Amino acid sequence: MVTVTRYCSFLLLIACTLPAWSQGNPSIKYTITIPDPGSHRYHVELQTQGWTQDSLVLKMPRWTPGYYQIMDYAKAVENFTASDAKGKSISFAKRSDNQITLKGIRNKSLVVRYTIITSRQFVASCYVDAERAYLTPAGSFFYVDGFLHLPVSVEIVPTPWKHIATGLEPVQGKANHFHAPDFDILYDCPILIGNLEELPSFTINTIPHRFVGYNMGTFDKQLFMSNLQRITTAAVNIIGDIPYKHYTYIAIGPGRGGIEHLNNTTVSFDGAGLNTPDGMNRMMNFLAHEYFHHYNVKRIRPYELGPFDYDKGSRTNLLWVSEGLTVYYEYLIVKRAGLVDAQTLFTFLEGNINSHENNPGRFHQSLSQSSYNTWKDGPFGTQGEEPGKAISYYDKGPIVGLLLDFNIRHATQNKKSLDDVMRLLYWKYYKKKQRGFTDAEFEQTCEEVAGVPLGKFFEFVYTTRELDYGQYLGFAGLTLEETTVNQKRKLTLKQVPQPSALQTEILKAWLGE
Repeated sequence: MVTVTRYCSFLLLIACTLPAWSQGNPSIKYTITIPDPGSHRYHVELQTQGWTQDSLVLKMPRWTPGYYQIMDYAKAVENFTASDAKGKSISFAKRSDNQITLKGIRNKSLVVRYTIITSRQFVASCYVDAERAYLTPAGSFFYVDGFLHLPVSVEIVPTPWKHIATGLEPVQGKANHFHAPDFDILYDCPILIGNLEELPSFTINTIPHRFVGYNMGTFDKQLFMSNLQRITTAAVNIIGDIPYKHYTYIAIGPGRGGIEHLNNTTVSFDGAGLNTPDGMNRMMNFLAHEYFHHYNVKRIRPYELGPFDYDKGSRTNLLWVSEGLTVYYEYLIVKRAGLVDAQTLFTFLEGNINSHENNPGRFHQSLSQSSYNTWKDGPFGTQGEEPGKAISYYDKGPIVGLLLDFNIRHATQNKKSLDDVMRLLYWKYYKKKQRGFTDAEFEQTCEEVAGVPLGKFFEFVYTTRELDYGQYLGFAGLTLEETTVNQKRKLTLKQVPQPSALQTEILKAWLGE
């Protein structure tokens, strides 16, 4: 539930009740203070006790799940100190940029203090100014190496602002106190503090959904929430299950990007452009993408994405599934929600097709390699040392998703689709096995749904074999028309004349018509 008094919070419901701290476990509590927001700084205090060893290793995460780049959050830390409960200094040594060892701590109550300096308005970065604070937990809280499983509490000292938005559970009877059962949940719960606005909520299957944010601007908020309800409903209908007890879209203000979480998403948002149909549709695409991620990556996930390696990063060959297929479903969601027509859906896909086909990197890097190498190449394949040698899973991923969808529909006489693959992954691996899937298991799941071998198709994923648009688009009675514009190929989706009955059936089912 959202509680609106002086402060509000948005709960992350992973379990029905809070886990009890077992007697003898060390306790970990963080306190955040923001005495001078205009300085772009905030202070963190860590209080911990109950340790029986002589030393502890504190580590600041080097990245945050959902953004697959090294962020080196520890570089923003200054004025680090450590003492016991009586104020006596504790010896510490900095072992690396993000690692500090505390010595002589056995059976002592420890107080660690440090300051975070912020400079970038970005969804994966911490940022504080005179009007609000957006705190990325991975960039705020050291963890104790080897003890990510321990529960954590967080207190936010009152600020000049009225509201707090976070996925952390509130501690009953203690204002501005929150709890996480472990560090993975702590790092999944960004904190937005400010004079926030909440738009009228809606429910889907009795589950409340809210949109709350900072300085959201002026636009048709009733239309916005109506559209948001439609895309959220369309996304839920794909999987057929709602795994949370409430969901909140948290708009953090100007900046860049969005990051998905288990029962919320934090998105850069200032209301700009929403008074035009194109601006509204772009935002709905963006929000559909981030919302669908709570299924596809947070729950339907590659095996490597959990538990996370906060020090080195968690690499996987399957970001084309987590991100690329989410782009594909973003397009389908807004179409199924009735916000765009068939031609607009074609235009979305043409953008990816043209971007990929005019990228020479497609001859050098496979889709699985682009997933694994995103840590150095970037998600759009533009940060590598060799220009023109990389591709983007944001482009090729949705194209392969489209062709795979048509392949499954054709093989099953339009009785099954990629939707069935996503549902099977959700129920089999997330719900039943409670783990992620491997590369081989993803391919096996596709074959189970399609009822035919797909080894040749998956060459589009693991090799640089050119995409066979003719065969797979043809299953839905589509083709690509090619022209040349400014010395670049321009590819346009067209319907073939006189399609067969099965082609017509597949296309109509795909379009939701």
